[in-house]
Amino acid sequence: MVLQPIIELASICSQKGVKNAILSPGSRCAPITLAFARHPDIKTRTISDERSAAFIALGIAQQLEQPVVLVCTSGSAAYNYAPAIAEAYFQQIPLIVITADRPPEWIDQWDGQTIRQTKIYGKHVKGFFQFPDEFGHADKVWHANRIVNEAINLANQFPAGPVHINIPMREPFYPEKAESFDYSKPVRIIEALVTEQKLSEESKERLAEALSGFKRILIVPGQQRPDSDIQHLLDDLAKNGKAVVVTDTISNLQSDPTVNHHDHFVGNEHFYEKLRPDLILTFGKSIISKNLKLFLRKSKAAHWHVQSAGYVPDTFQSLTRTIHCEVRDFLKFLNETLTANSRFASSWNTLENKMRQGFPSIMESAEFGEYQAISICLKAIPATSKIQLANSMAVRYVNFLGKRTQEIMCNRGTSGIDGSSSTAVGCAMTTEEFVTLVTGDMAFFYDRNAFWHNYPTSHLRIILLNNHAGGIFRLIEGPAKQPELEEYFETSQKLDGRSLANEFGFGYHLALDAESLNIGLQDFYSKSTVPKILEIQSESPKNAEILKWIKSKIQERF
Repeated sequence: MVLQPIIELASICSQKGVKNAILSPGSRCAPITLAFARHPDIKTRTISDERSAAFIALGIAQQLEQPVVLVCTSGSAAYNYAPAIAEAYFQQIPLIVITADRPPEWIDQWDGQTIRQTKIYGKHVKGFFQFPDEFGHADKVWHANRIVNEAINLANQFPAGPVHINIPMREPFYPEKAESFDYSKPVRIIEALVTEQKLSEESKERLAEALSGFKRILIVPGQQRPDSDIQHLLDDLAKNGKAVVVTDTISNLQSDPTVNHHDHFVGNEHFYEKLRPDLILTFGKSIISKNLKLFLRKSKAAHWHVQSAGYVPDTFQSLTRTIHCEVRDFLKFLNETLTANSRFASSWNTLENKMRQGFPSIMESAEFGEYQAISICLKAIPATSKIQLANSMAVRYVNFLGKRTQEIMCNRGTSGIDGSSSTAVGCAMTTEEFVTLVTGDMAFFYDRNAFWHNYPTSHLRIILLNNHAGGIFRLIEGPAKQPELEEYFETSQKLDGRSLANEFGFGYHLALDAESLNIGLQDFYSKSTVPKILEIQSESPKNAEILKWIKSKIQERF
């Protein structure tokens, strides 16, 4: 028999806007699984590998900007959620994580699939909620209702993030054959009213007075979803010389007026004084460019961060003000308040324009390797495709190559290699447009269970950079100098994408040079009934040489 409070758990989720649930098979979680699987208004999918399941849920929640439910059985299954939960926490993505558990009296008694699940995710969830272990008293039913409402409200509250509901379950787990679930019973819904935070007139006056003391203002948006309103406001500030706007690819705010090639010149000491700001304005989450981070830390400029609420990191070690308001409201205020500083804007724009004019010819003259391959592929990706970038070199190459018009996604919350393929699969489950995963071989094979499911994702396209190693370690001065580089840092491997394509029935093309790459791209984005893999094989030492050569040519131009 499935208890009514478990059925009402699914009802509350549905009525509070949850439309998707990712379920992993298990017996202890069977009542919870069935409560969601039978609900008429919740789309459920089953993913066997809990680590992949959690990242797939993350990809769905990221795109829909709605909480997604995760359900798994007791024991180590719950721990497999941990990497994606940490990623969701730092990316501010709402997940409702529901784990079945043994009754409390059986914890630490050597019972099967039993671990200590209380607060298992520590500080990487916004809240932990322990469900009642029985419902013999009316207050227990009331308590269960309150827990679900509070958990979903908390997950949605800015900054959004994952919450954990742990549910002790006693046998029997399975309903009788003729047992039906009653979703029609009324359930109490606790609404959370969210209002926009706008700057008061008094706050505007104080900020205007403070801004008058700064002449060299640099705006650095962090990772976020595309937003046309914010884009227009930033473009106006940049075009009118009121501020310089520097945009990494994961900001999804790159445009012609913004500075997109900064990674190539902010580390140059010759330009330091010309480019140094006296005020840094930020919003959004993290940035990619290490050169930019080091440059801003060295500048010792005052740093103001804008967000509606929540904890604010001190990324550049100079945070002096947090401004709790809507970003659009603040940018409108800046457009009305700031005056132009054409000299400061010109210093940045001159270098940016020099890169835009000279970089394409440098790339064309470079030897073929994964850097040039990515440059070629980016020109072929449809404007409507969403792009999921794996960590390590994939996201860095794209950032080096300048402005992108497609939506860029990357798991930069923890910046791990795990889960990028699964996140792309989750994204593909939310759209009929192409989703392009650009990934290195280590991230790709590490997350191969992303494709172990029964759901159609024929519009998924995978660009696999296979140098048979973790090539980024050749580009980091420390490991690159060590005699143990190849065995203990690069961890060389002999796998290729063809075997995986055959196993899962994907389309496949191998590229070894520019000619075979262009051949593969000709029909890569034609419609198909299955996903496609375009594998670009190269050599890790050669890729490192090419990157150094390109960097040297850029420095010659400056």
